[in-house]
Amino acid sequence: MRYVSMSDVDRLERLEPRAGKLRMVLDTDTYNEIDDQFAVVYGLLSPERLQMEAIYAAPFHNERSSGPADGMEKSYEEILRLLDRLDISPDGFVFRGSTGYLAGYEHPYRSPAALDLVDRAMDGGDGPLYVVAIGAITNVASALLIEPRIAERTVLVWLGGHALHWPQAREFNLKQDVLASKLIFNCGVPLVHVPCTGVTTHLATTVPEIERHVAGCGAIGAYLAGIFTAYSTEHVGWSKVLWDVATIAYLINDAWVPTDLVHSPILTDELTWSFDNKRHLIRSATFVHRDPIFRDLFSKLAAQATTGQA
Repeated sequence: MRYVSMSDVDRLERLEPRAGKLRMVLDTDTYNEIDDQFAVVYGLLSPERLQMEAIYAAPFHNERSSGPADGMEKSYEEILRLLDRLDISPDGFVFRGSTGYLAGYEHPYRSPAALDLVDRAMDGGDGPLYVVAIGAITNVASALLIEPRIAERTVLVWLGGHALHWPQAREFNLKQDVLASKLIFNCGVPLVHVPCTGVTTHLATTVPEIERHVAGCGAIGAYLAGIFTAYSTEHVGWSKVLWDVATIAYLINDAWVPTDLVHSPILTDELTWSFDNKRHLIRSATFVHRDPIFRDLFSKLAAQATTGQA
């Protein structure tokens, strides 16, 4: 993978928040836990700001899947369940992703998701294509390896790793595909990095809050509330972080997810951060203002239930 031939000036211009409606695609390991579902729905219910053009199913492997291929397929099926409850057709909109993780940069996965991302980015349009990734970054890395020029036409917003001051970066999305994660920080693609521990951990909510503001919001609200409540058997003194929602919130209103321009960190083999101030600049989130984010999400769910339209 060659370094992206983009000037620092052009990269910084691309990383400036933009006004108006943004073209975007969403890459998600939707069945991994329960936060992806909220992020998918939030993006779909924000057409005033986001023009969601495609959703890609990402691989994952944990206790909810037998392997990355099974995780990707279960994520694909979960996306279909969400769209069904929002009465949105998946045809030409939802794409299966890779069935494994990168074994080397010479062999990207030519999945329907990666190929669609290449085609969509290269076709152009008004402004850059925002690629929001909330799972293992295999699909996006594969697309960059298939056609490196898409880095010049996209902005990647990825939730992965932990805060740059954290003693280690061993977060689920990042550690699933270390080769792909390293590529994202090394290749020069315009990147908005949304860390987990130390940043997105502020985005927590509770069963009472979900029951009050989500459960009654039509079929999709009932589904989201059901999976949230079922996630833990202990609800007293318990809250759940909806990590992935932060990426959508950043695109809707960047003031809700403050960022700093920093030199792209080096992901070491030990999955820690190392730093070199000669490297290219990225944006990295430093905080999440949870109240306006949840207020916006809950109000959009309520409005959807009232109008019956996504």
